[in-house]
Amino acid sequence: MHTAHAPAFIDIAGPALTVADRRRLAHPMTGGLILFARHWQSRAQITRLVAEAKAIRPDLLVAIDHEGGRVQRFREDGFTPLPAMRALGEAWLKDALAATQAATAVGYVLAAELRACGIDLAFTPVLDLDHGSSSVIGDRAFARDPRVVTLLAKSLMHGLLLAGMANCGKHFPGHGRAKADSHVAVPVDTRAKRTLLADDARPYAWLDGALASVMPAHVIYPKVDARPAGFSSRWLQEVLRGELGFAGAIVSDDLSMAGARVIEGRTVSPTEAALAALSAGCDLVLLCNQSLEDGGRPVDDFLDGLAAQWPGDAASEARRLALLPQIDPLPWDELMHEARYVRALETLGVL
Repeated sequence: MHTAHAPAFIDIAGPALTVADRRRLAHPMTGGLILFARHWQSRAQITRLVAEAKAIRPDLLVAIDHEGGRVQRFREDGFTPLPAMRALGEAWLKDALAATQAATAVGYVLAAELRACGIDLAFTPVLDLDHGSSSVIGDRAFARDPRVVTLLAKSLMHGLLLAGMANCGKHFPGHGRAKADSHVAVPVDTRAKRTLLADDARPYAWLDGALASVMPAHVIYPKVDARPAGFSSRWLQEVLRGELGFAGAIVSDDLSMAGARVIEGRTVSPTEAALAALSAGCDLVLLCNQSLEDGGRPVDDFLDGLAAQWPGDAASEARRLALLPQIDPLPWDELMHEARYVRALETLGVL
């Protein structure tokens, strides 16, 4: 087991580990592996891939964006297609308690299927409010009302927990009003801090004890800080940790995104972005899809740059390790016959 702080979340190029992938996974800065649809060939293959990665690094945190709706990386070979979160918000309008039951079923099916393949964490739930203005969020949000979002997210998180999976609330303090897509631009939300805390950030306050991790938005809130939230000690240390009392892990959004690479008007390298995010209060830093560029050289530069410049943080490493599952998963064949799973699928059938 690694005791030093391993803050880097990286990906790999394809569906099988290469020599370069194995070297990067063994790098002392590597603490996580994020999977995408391109890594998928079959359930047996993905299970084998994850097992091989963990053989290199037993405490590796393997994660995926797997929310339901259009953000669900695996949909074949037995994986249940999950509804977009908006479907749960619409169900709430008809029958609030049935909707919370369905949300728990979604969480359980999502987590149990991933965990049967060795995957530890899905970056879910989305806590952004549906203001109707953000194309990148859209139907990924449960609802406009922060109370509805909080209760449906809590129910979904309960389902994750029943399968032994932690959670990640995103995108703090709220991406729902920002029109630009932070994958390609730097979104701006001009509302005052008081307004944000009273509305979009309310779920984070209400869920403070239940959230295992939080992903900040690559959004600039100029009335609070000139830096995007994920690079702002004001947002992460003063507000999230201080005012809201959050004690879990803070995970940066993808540092290869355009919204992450411009800090106070200057375009920076992924390593500079990671150091800025860590210094601001992030515990873990994600760099996605750079294994496809130039033979993965950006990933090597990222890991070596962190090793040379980041002193590490024992508290951050403890928060990373706390995201690993604490109970063994049910193997796929056993899961298919498990009463809770079968009942959850029946509950999902009505959505």
